[in-house]
Amino acid sequence: MNKWKKNLLAAAVLLVVCAGIYMNWMYSNAEDVADLTDKLDSETVMSPNGIILDTNGDNINLDTAIDYFAAVRLSRQEARDSAVNLLQEAMAYGDEEQKQASGEQLEKIVQTALCEAQIESLIIAKGYRDCVAYMSETGISVAVASPEGGMDEQDVAVIADIVLTQTDLTMEDIRVVDVQ
Repeated sequence: MNKWKKNLLAAAVLLVVCAGIYMNWMYSNAEDVADLTDKLDSETVMSPNGIILDTNGDNINLDTAIDYFAAVRLSRQEARDSAVNLLQEAMAYGDEEQKQASGEQLEKIVQTALCEAQIESLIIAKGYRDCVAYMSETGISVAVASPEGGMDEQDVAVIADIVLTQTDLTMEDIRVVDVQ
């Protein structure tokens, strides 16, 4: 009798879990999810004008700053994944010189990703809601969710200090963007 109750309980839990997965699948398929990968790239995100947030034309409609940060992270990760795949193919099929060059570029991508993640974590730890760091060969751009009252010089100094301690960049190489 005790074994029968355990089996019944396990079946009930399994049924509830399966129903939850099915409902989650149905809900996620019902939502209209925008594909931002064609419209977001590093040049668009970190350009002086940034992304125009409206509903006209080909511009991106992002309802909140949280969507902005998620979209930028997704775009950045997809671009990196594509580059890593190309480098891995070059390493698999290239000659020794190509393999070495591809390995060095792959190491650089990994180090850049780790540095960006560290900077983002430290900025969020300082009390900012969200941020995205994008490093390029010419410097770093850090988009930060605007605190109440907007960003002031002290906020920029805190962010710049974090970047300076985590990288070999100079103040001239740092760009802080206030995302409203």
